[in-house]
Amino acid sequence: MTDADAMRRALHVALRGTGKVSPNPRVGCVLVRDGRIISEGWHDHYGGIHAEVHALRRASESLEGATMVVTLEPCNHQGKQPPCTDAILATKQRPDGTLDPSRGIRRVVVGMRDPNPQAQGGIERLQQAGIEVTVGVLEAECRWINRFFVKHVTTGMPYVIGKGAISLDGFIATREGQSQWISGEEARRRAHALRAEVDAVLVGRATVERDNPHLGPRLVRGRMPRRIVLDTGLRLSMNYRVLCDEHRMRTIVATSRERAESSAADALRREGITVVGVSVTSAGRLALDELFVTIGKELSITSVLVEGGAQVLSWCIEHGLLDELHLFVAPMMLGQGISFTAALSAQSLQSAPRWQYHALGRAGDDTHLILLPQRPS
Repeated sequence: MTDADAMRRALHVALRGTGKVSPNPRVGCVLVRDGRIISEGWHDHYGGIHAEVHALRRASESLEGATMVVTLEPCNHQGKQPPCTDAILATKQRPDGTLDPSRGIRRVVVGMRDPNPQAQGGIERLQQAGIEVTVGVLEAECRWINRFFVKHVTTGMPYVIGKGAISLDGFIATREGQSQWISGEEARRRAHALRAEVDAVLVGRATVERDNPHLGPRLVRGRMPRRIVLDTGLRLSMNYRVLCDEHRMRTIVATSRERAESSAADALRREGITVVGVSVTSAGRLALDELFVTIGKELSITSVLVEGGAQVLSWCIEHGLLDELHLFVAPMMLGQGISFTAALSAQSLQSAPRWQYHALGRAGDDTHLILLPQRPS
């Protein structure tokens, strides 16, 4: 078994923490001895034991000469759990407490270094103890499964994903606003899987008034994300699901700074709803960049799925706020309707937002595009 083979398995088991470990990273670990996997572990939930300790505890045979393969650098600090480096070095201890280089874990393979400064140093500590460490195996794949964590821990802001279901000619709804359903069942299931993966789903007031959405992952198993509603003037009725259902305490209403201090805001707070006040732009829109900073730093939200409507998505695209874009393209044409980029107005081809393809596939009868923005060099 190669290091890459073992790392692929570690990446696979890391996904078992999806939707449960945030704001921590998803981490997977396998123990390999004599060319076969003898144990595996993963970070299962926030505050729970780490993947390395999980794998060590689940091992049912000797660890003599074993290799540990882990997607993220073993932590070297005391947080909610002790340092993982302590657990690894414990496999090499003699009865008198001294380290024996010939005992226990002899080699550690790491997918990527930990971007969190507090957790760094694990690689060097293991090397100082005589353990051979290899770094960077399938690093791109390891960074991808933890792209939310990487952005949040390095910038304080959440990773922002845009999502749209569109016709071949780029419309998200008919002229009359009918949008259910442009995409097919499989595309909707994947959209719900995205909801289950992120910390929060964001929509504008118009989307709530038009669709009265639930915003939860009803078509897949998964936790309920936070729900962010943009309502500059706090005009939404309390009868909408996001403000009155059993999950209302997971709802965040973003409004202007002025309205955040109003009696209407206080009424929302009494229902357990979080109200966040941000600046309003000269165009009368909430400053989403400021909102993302606020929810990232104050509410520890590491990822946001922007579901609409067209005005909100367009604003995010125009101002470079999306880190990733999912488009589900249905094989139909509307001719006229509500454009996916209704509020986007590029002044020239040179200034138009440009994207690169990350993945392209089928979602039932629809096409699923995953796009990444081309950032200025």
